Amino acid sequence: MTTYQRVETKTSVRRSFAITLGLAEGYGADTKKHTRQEVIDALLEYMKRLVADGKPYLSGMVSAEGAVVYAYSNAPGNAGGGYEDTVVFFGEVSVIYNPDLSDDDVKRMLDDMAGYLGGILGQTRVYVAYCNEIWVLQKQKTETPTDETV
Repeated sequence: MTTYQRVETKTSVRRSFAITLGLAEGYGADTKKHTRQEVIDALLEYMKRLVADGKPYLSGMVSAEGAVVYAYSNAPGNAGGGYEDTVVFFGEVSVIYNPDLSDDDVKRMLDDMAGYLGGILGQTRVYVAYCNEIWVLQKQKTETPTDETV
């Protein structure tokens, strides 16, 4: 029987992250639909570019396609809603490859990666989570269907 022993020098506090991305470019029924494979291909190219430049990167997994379901107020007593196909890129900051990255470094890396992916997929918003925080990135000079602008 094979046995394993914990490598004590390769342990750390768990630092999980997730980037949630819509797969529909724009809003409405006639939007361009992206695929999970496009996200995987874009992530791989992004990571390879960082490695070639001698920079750290965050590796992770791309979820199976799912859907975000939401509702919103149109007016008092009136609500709208919808859903959008999504994927999530998620993972942990590697205790082997990135043990010295600060939380601020990781947040900057996540924002850069999320912006890169959001641009490729034509997204207005991208949702990012890290440890116990969550935030929204919105493309500048854009408006959501509920009239939120940045």
